[in-house]
Amino acid sequence: MIKARIGKLALGVICICIAAMWVYAFIFASKESANKIDDPLWGQRANMVCEAARTQRTKLQDLRKIDIKDPAALLIRADIAEKATTTLTRMLDEIEKSPPTDAKGLALVPLWISDYRVYIADRGAYVANLRLGKIGKLNETLVEGVPISEKISKFARENRMTSCQVPYDLVS
Repeated sequence: MIKARIGKLALGVICICIAAMWVYAFIFASKESANKIDDPLWGQRANMVCEAARTQRTKLQDLRKIDIKDPAALLIRADIAEKATTTLTRMLDEIEKSPPTDAKGLALVPLWISDYRVYIADRGAYVANLRLGKIGKLNETLVEGVPISEKISKFARENRMTSCQVPYDLVS
């Protein structure tokens, strides 16, 4: 009898704690994203730079079907991928010249740029493999079990820089 009462009491306390957690989550907890910086003008400037880079990459598109057994075709694909990757490097160099003005942005943007440079290195490894005649997928670095492109693109989306999301031009 006493064990049943203690069990009911424990269950009641647990239910109250869970209810309190949800009340806190829906009413009192901050709704602001951890990635959102407080300098919207920086995001607008960055998005314009990224849009220009995206336009350059679009001009590089070669929609011909390639024979993956043809080394010459792989070299053409490698050249295009390398030029597209160069647009990303230039894009980041330009964005880096104009840092955000808020403290959170000054802390987060260099991390985002660093992640993007890791992604660019991954693209460079992909290009090197193409030049060696190895066809395969772009192998992205994983961050906490998630492809680094997801982390980069999430930051871009949450700061209204949709053109700064990772391009999916090397997805096969």
